[in-house]
Formats: sequence, structure tokens, C-alpha cells
Amino acid sequence: MQKLPIGIQNFEDIRKENYLYVDKTKQILQMIENGKCYFLSRPRRFGKSLNINIRGNVSR
Repeated sequence: MQKLPIGIQNFEDIRKENYLYVDKTKQILQMIENGKCYFLSRPRRFGKSLNINIRGNVSR
């Protein structure tokens, strides 16, 4: 079973240490294309900053 990245906000560390990461990019795109308003709330230290860090670490 993979470890959960509790408190880890660096995408590079999540990848290197083999923590569990769920990519929800497709679901976000569906929400945008649907055109409805959504309120996305997450608790403190729950990965909100991780979205910023991912962009520089994804290979295409």
C-alpha cells in the first residue's frame, strides 16, 4: 500500500518517495466545460499549493 502524502506540499517529493497521488485533471476540465459554478474548499495543508508546484515537474 502506498503512503499518503500528509503535510507534503512538494510534488517532486511525492514522486521521489512514491507517495499516493491522484490526478484529477480530467475532472477539473469537465467542471470547466460544464460551465457551472463550484466552490472547492479544502482544509489547511491539504495540497492547495501543490497545484502550483506540479506545473514545473510534469514531463510531456
